[in-house]
Amino acid sequence: MKYYCFITVRSSSSRLKKKCFLDFGNITVLEHIILRCICGGLTPIVCTTKNKCDNKIIKLAKLMKVKFFRGSESNKILRWYLCSNKFKINSFHIVDADDLFFDWDAIKKSLDLLKKSKKDIILPSRISRNGGASEGYSFSKNGIKKLINRFKILKSKDSDIEMIDFYIKRLNSKLFKGCNYQIKNVRLTLDYKEDYLFFKKIREKLGNFSHRNEINFFLKENFKIKKINYFRNKDWSKRQKLLIKKTH
Repeated sequence: MKYYCFITVRSSSSRLKKKCFLDFGNITVLEHIILRCICGGLTPIVCTTKNKCDNKIIKLAKLMKVKFFRGSESNKILRWYLCSNKFKINSFHIVDADDLFFDWDAIKKSLDLLKKSKKDIILPSRISRNGGASEGYSFSKNGIKKLINRFKILKSKDSDIEMIDFYIKRLNSKLFKGCNYQIKNVRLTLDYKEDYLFFKKIREKLGNFSHRNEINFFLKENFKIKKINYFRNKDWSKRQKLLIKKTH
């Protein structure tokens, strides 16, 4: 079984400018994400936009010899759907390019659960969703096709679909319980400069490709590092609530 991951990425980040091209050791953040997928036995497909500013992303994908897809900038659900069609993929996982230390084993387990349960979608664990960023959503092709057919707005490339919660709640879903080494009260997603400093601390100690279990153990033993950016979760949560309200 191939574990396909759609790396959702674009250059036009608002809070931390061009974060996918920030240095992360001897490589960029996006290179790190692609290589971390490969290191963990996942098959990455760079899923970006048709915006000219994302030409650099495509150039990097070609250089690294990984598949890529270009679609709507604002409607990422349609982008994922058309990507799955192009490459004839029946199940895939969403990896956000700002989740630098995603857990490849959790992603594999999520995709395995999707196949076993025959659900439309497997939802990320609560800890992951609350800042842990260990895994995202696992979609079946039939599941995402249901969304496109059910909501007229999702068929338009110009629709602004930042938050997907309103739409996916209509799918036949199951919650991924997470792995037994998960930790709470930690923020492992890249949105602010404090997040970048936090990630650099982990990389300097453990490198780019440590298993998530090792990373979590390090954070347990060095809990003060978590304080670098965890306070930003309040800002992030407030923004998420505003976006959800806007969607409704």
